[in-house]
Amino acid sequence: MPGFDSPGFDGPGFDREELRAVSAAVLAVTAHRSVHDVLRTILTSARKLVGARYAALGIPDGAGGFAEFIADGVTDEQWSAIGPLPRTHGLLGQLLREPHPIRLADIRAHPNFRWWPAAHPDLTDFLGVPILDGDEFVGELFLANSCHEGGFTADDEELMRLLGAHAAIAIVNARLYERARELSIMEERNRIARELHDAVTQKLFSLRLTVDAAAALLERDPARAATELATVRRLAGAATEELRAIVDGQRPADLAGDGLDIALRKQAELLDRVHTATVSYTACDCVPTLTEARQRAVYRVAQEATHNALRHADATRVAVRMVVHNGSVELTVSDDGSGFDPRSAHGAGRRLGLASMRERARATGGVLTVRSEPGAGTTVRLVVPTGG
Repeated sequence: MPGFDSPGFDGPGFDREELRAVSAAVLAVTAHRSVHDVLRTILTSARKLVGARYAALGIPDGAGGFAEFIADGVTDEQWSAIGPLPRTHGLLGQLLREPHPIRLADIRAHPNFRWWPAAHPDLTDFLGVPILDGDEFVGELFLANSCHEGGFTADDEELMRLLGAHAAIAIVNARLYERARELSIMEERNRIARELHDAVTQKLFSLRLTVDAAAALLERDPARAATELATVRRLAGAATEELRAIVDGQRPADLAGDGLDIALRKQAELLDRVHTATVSYTACDCVPTLTEARQRAVYRVAQEATHNALRHADATRVAVRMVVHNGSVELTVSDDGSGFDPRSAHGAGRRLGLASMRERARATGGVLTVRSEPGAGTTVRLVVPTGG
């Protein structure tokens, strides 16, 4: 059987290290769900694979420009000095019309080369590859100024063609993921809006009418006014409870039906779908025996800690873990976010709801601890006793 480098193999002369590098690049590209992260990983992988001084990647907007255009190899200052994004004309436009790579010893010798801005780096050898999803031009990848003597090779071209094929799949998948995420968020907002309208609006309307009635009776019949104000108090309390139920129900948990373990897993899976960060959940095989109040406390602490990591700490990974040992249930929520100093974060403590979490722990006979420091993430740990 002929080897990769033998004359009997029709493909390029890749060695094992190159194949490993391509495999690593493809895995890195497909690991992301955000379109921007996919584009950035494609760009850095391409530049590294072929050894280019400059690289750029453009996604056309269908109107003669680029919806997104990113570059690698230039500083932020250089990028600002270059000026507006390029248009899809000249050589860049040709790559969006013809499904073939373009490899040149000198980009300026190509008949469709136009010009570049004064602050633009001088480019010599060039390799441009269209990114195709079937017949659709998803984007285009450009590499310039090879770091190797002799410029870009046929093997470099084949490597970029291979990466471009996988890049197209990754870009399409990331777009689908982002659309699904947006749809999920829209559905959740619509659900909350319906519940607010159905459950709260009527109570607020009744509340307003009762306040008007109490104001009209205040001087001529204080006793009836007091009765109406008592009704106002009752309606306000009911509206508050309805609002609290809706807010708590944004991540609905059927603790009685599903149990704590499944409820936590469902919460993590949903948050993992609607956030760019990775949210994971692990638990031991044993099922904890907890009172309803303690199950609710564990669930709400997990919800609050995860919310903090995703919304306030810019975390990229959040790990929720629940184990049972020595007559206690231990919940930990760890993230790789920005962290804070718990000793001096009085304002942050209020903002992050730490007092509320500690109160939930105390009310159910548990203990809550927070370990964090700036730049080193945060771990919230709750321990509650099992049984009644």
